Amino acid sequence: MQDMMERLGTTARPIVWGGSFRAALLAVGLLVALPGCGDDPPEPDAATRIDVTPYLLAELPESAREVKAVYEGGAEDGGEDGGEVKGSEVVMVGRIGGSLDPWIDGRAAFNIVDRSVKACTDIPGDTCPTPWDYCCTRDGLPGAMALVKVVDSSGRLLAADARSLFGMKELQTVYVRGTASKDENGNLVVLATAVYVKK
Repeated sequence: MQDMMERLGTTARPIVWGGSFRAALLAVGLLVALPGCGDDPPEPDAATRIDVTPYLLAELPESAREVKAVYEGGAEDGGEDGGEVKGSEVVMVGRIGGSLDPWIDGRAAFNIVDRSVKACTDIPGDTCPTPWDYCCTRDGLPGAMALVKVVDSSGRLLAADARSLFGMKELQTVYVRGTASKDENGNLVVLATAVYVKK
């Protein structure tokens, strides 16, 4: 190869990239990195897409019933059906908790506990780091818990986390208005159309 180059009267030289060529390459790289005009923007948090106003009670309800009363009494008038709850309209009050994680992630659903059941923080000297799980008074939970699902006008569960949607946290007192029923396992479930979070 060297002989051939000598016969041709040329010598190999290194390629030198000029400044203009480097600038052109940089511009192309930037164009590739930038999103196109048709790219969709990032999805906002689900809670920011839902107007919570229709789901908030304007005032603290005056005649809310405790979880135990709804579980045991049935219909709004107290009922005489041995505790069977069959689509009763209720206004109920309780505290968020009953397990280590009382929430359904990404959905407006959570557990509440009858206010007569003591959380660990209600017991003098108790230092439980997760008092909302009621581990100190777990025997008092059967018949004193309810699953609350906040639903829209079509009965669909709101697809946003209750914590970000309503600013809720563990052991807060919450009032809910909706329809109560028991599932096949005897668990109390409330399809709530409105809530009031006591600060």
